[in-house]
Amino acid sequence: MAKRVGTVRSVRALRKRVAAWRAAGETVALVPTMGALHEGHLSLVRLAKKRADRAVVSIFVNPTQFAPSEDLGTYPRDEVGDRKKLAALDTDLIFSPTEKEMYPPDFSTRVQVADVSEGLCGASRPQFFSGVATVVAKLLIQCLPDIAVFGDKDYQQLLVVRRLARDLDIPVKIVGGPVVREPDGLAMSSRNAYLTPKERRIAPLLHSTIEDVAADIAAGRPIEDALTAGRERLIAAAFDLDYLELRDAQSLKPIEDEVDGPARVLVGAYLGRTRLIDNVAVPRKRP
Repeated sequence: MAKRVGTVRSVRALRKRVAAWRAAGETVALVPTMGALHEGHLSLVRLAKKRADRAVVSIFVNPTQFAPSEDLGTYPRDEVGDRKKLAALDTDLIFSPTEKEMYPPDFSTRVQVADVSEGLCGASRPQFFSGVATVVAKLLIQCLPDIAVFGDKDYQQLLVVRRLARDLDIPVKIVGGPVVREPDGLAMSSRNAYLTPKERRIAPLLHSTIEDVAADIAAGRPIEDALTAGRERLIAAAFDLDYLELRDAQSLKPIEDEVDGPARVLVGAYLGRTRLIDNVAVPRKRP
């Protein structure tokens, strides 16, 4: 029978629990989430449990990463269900702060990460990565874990967080967890709940398209030809395309002529009112 997982809502209480683990010589992993947990999130918790003695999961719908026109008010929330799922995994602690705890009335600091936050999602959501960087910096400093686990589905976000931790000398290892998919290939996301039945049938095309684009590029098809074909396929299927790009897997710089190192195809698009993102690695050519 799964143990009952404790929940703390203040930074002081979080630090007290972590300090007790530290005093016992135990390592700590943090999995930051916005709740509405699905198997993708839970896979990150399992990874955290493998990599550290204690696993903390934060649940906080972060208002600073939402634009006024976005879905902050309707973003899925299910704290009771989340707690049951985390208890089943023997999660050690849930940190679920209030907005006031994270952002007091006189809060006036924003964290900006240049370079890797530019373009892709950063172009269409200019406030997003500053909000992410600010809340992640706070969470890492509040918990001071040995590792923090983020999903590869949000690939640009993962690189932003890695750069943030490196540049600010936060002593934490940022670990990426693989994308978890539905049987038809759709990347799991809390926002998938917004899809209508018809849209849900179309949505897996996002993944299959970028898989084909990546395979074509690996086979030697000109990069722009492969990207153009992928864009046209998605637009014809009723996606409102934000971007479909080939980028260097480490720097996120555009690749235009030839792939000579690790590369990823990344996509962002709306299907109806639902924003979907995904990415895949370009297969490496065999020598």
